[in-house]
Amino acid sequence: MPASEMNALNLQDRDLSLLRGLFECRIMTAEHVARLYFDLSREAAKKRIQKLKSYGVVGTRARRVNEPAILFLTRTGLNTLRDHGVLAEYPALGVPALERRAKVSDLTIRHELEVMDVKTACHTAIKTTKAFSIVEFSTWPLLYEFEAVRPGHSQAEILVKPDGFIRIHEKEPGGGLFEHTFFLEVDRSTETLNMLVSRAGCYLNFYKSGGFAVKNGAPRSAYRDFPFRVLMVFKTVERRNNTAARLLQSNPPIFTQVYLSTLDEVTHDPLGTVWICPADYREATKGTPFDSEHRVERYGYQRQTARELFVEQKTRRRRLLVE
Repeated sequence: MPASEMNALNLQDRDLSLLRGLFECRIMTAEHVARLYFDLSREAAKKRIQKLKSYGVVGTRARRVNEPAILFLTRTGLNTLRDHGVLAEYPALGVPALERRAKVSDLTIRHELEVMDVKTACHTAIKTTKAFSIVEFSTWPLLYEFEAVRPGHSQAEILVKPDGFIRIHEKEPGGGLFEHTFFLEVDRSTETLNMLVSRAGCYLNFYKSGGFAVKNGAPRSAYRDFPFRVLMVFKTVERRNNTAARLLQSNPPIFTQVYLSTLDEVTHDPLGTVWICPADYREATKGTPFDSEHRVERYGYQRQTARELFVEQKTRRRRLLVE
């Protein structure tokens, strides 16, 4: 696009933030844009999206009539970010590679939109608090992928690509800041429970081996100074409970590093009492027919309606953050 036309667009800081968001997240809907960049003003978001589309910096991907259009960053949008120096902050990739990244397959669209649903819900909820602010919520795995040892598979390291990485700052009474760090995993419901448990084990190894400390510029021995939690989000309560039980049976068992919830609960109130730890599941089911210590879990789903009702009533719920 000629510079004169781009000048006519009169790019604002919010536009660049939106384009940068599309660059990192790959795809969004107009609802995501409204919640992340326009304080829930859907009409203002709609008008600005149309403007950006008319100048060719944002494109849309057609879907079914009853489904929202998918927004993505065009080559012109990529060049715009490059001209404004935004891409200098990211790994050096050529334009063809960046364009390939923007082409999301039909198989992964639903998953990436669910990740975006979690992201927008967190941003919206954090805005209502006084003490907390989101410093970073990245959904580009390349930026935060890591290698870790998977339990039970010798000492060979595997590459783990998180769905998201979140840093939240909390204002302390004395004027200081406390940082809360999370990795996000949104379950596709296509992986076996074995794979989910192994993935959780990789996060535990990443922490205890000092890998995350090193990533933050500290020695491995300082790993306790760099704690983080893994947020696992599931489509069903049943899948959540099956995973909690298997995490207790893993070697080593995982008790509190992983927080589990459902997509419906998280997208409605991510800061509410919607999270459980495997330790909470253990405490609720101890001495009952659902006690994970005395059960041999099968692969995949287990239809246990009575268990789901019992766990919902008895299990302690946690918040991510407490003001």
